[in-house]
Amino acid sequence: MPIALDATYSTGRELTGIGVYSREILFGLAALHPEEQFVFCYRPHRFFRSLREPLPRNAARRVLHDRWFLSRARVFHGLNQRLPGRKLRCAVATFHDLFVLNREYSAPEFRERFARQAKETASRADLIICVSAFTARQVEELLGVDRARLRVIHHGARHPVEAADSSARERMFLHVGALQTRKNIGRVVAAFERLPEDCRLVLAGSASGYGAEEILARIEQSPRRAAIVLAGYVDAPTLDRLYARATALVFPSLDEGFGMPVLDAMARGLPVITSNRSALPEVAGDAALLVDPCDVNDLAGAMQSVLENENLGAELARRGRNRAAQFSWDRAVEKTWEIYQELT
Repeated sequence: MPIALDATYSTGRELTGIGVYSREILFGLAALHPEEQFVFCYRPHRFFRSLREPLPRNAARRVLHDRWFLSRARVFHGLNQRLPGRKLRCAVATFHDLFVLNREYSAPEFRERFARQAKETASRADLIICVSAFTARQVEELLGVDRARLRVIHHGARHPVEAADSSARERMFLHVGALQTRKNIGRVVAAFERLPEDCRLVLAGSASGYGAEEILARIEQSPRRAAIVLAGYVDAPTLDRLYARATALVFPSLDEGFGMPVLDAMARGLPVITSNRSALPEVAGDAALLVDPCDVNDLAGAMQSVLENENLGAELARRGRNRAAQFSWDRAVEKTWEIYQELT
């Protein structure tokens, strides 16, 4: 019998963090176990888009609908904390974060729908994969899931093909992520305004997140507006060039279930400044400057320190490479497969 997975968010060129995770797990599993048969399931609104993309030889494509019974699958894996409505033989669900449940970072109607789906999925999944120990604690505390049903599997880092040329560094700070309230970009801008006039700030990410209008208005009002670049969503090669040019990644998010840009920047030898809360200390370890994301002075001070102290930047780059080397998608795929074996 095949293994079925929800591949809905793995399609398209502008992948979110969940999309990157989905693609790495889907294609990684198919490559790791060519003897197995996989079914990549897409919800109706993404199915036709998926037809443009090739699948592994040992994978089939199906429409996923809550009313359809996946009776032939020995395991179904919901990669985005959601399961089909009908009873499944064995069910695994990945939970990425639960900030929607206890923070004002989304619209009320989305919060209500998310809460309903999260509670239902948590009650029905045989085992739950959490992308960090922080997320596992949230699933346990907010959804009442027994710890015995939880497994922590960290994301991998997107490692570069070749080392970046550190001589190309500019006096430029980089933020990677959608423009949304949770990402704390308003304070990033406020901290940047305290830096020397020859510095720039590049914001790489879509402008369609919750609270984007307020963030864009804040940027337009900034006295340093001319030095702030709204790059929008950028592809992987463009992002690699930005990582190679920046002084540091600034990622003081208010709430993260993991925080992929932190590892990706570290893998490229880019110093990282990030939050001292949620999953970010777990991911960054001792390889980043951790700041209070609500304290603009703390954030600006960290940015100034990296800008002025070459030795600090070099030490953060060294620690970051070592830290990122501990995270791999191959390991995440292998551990995911082990969880399937617990159920079959």
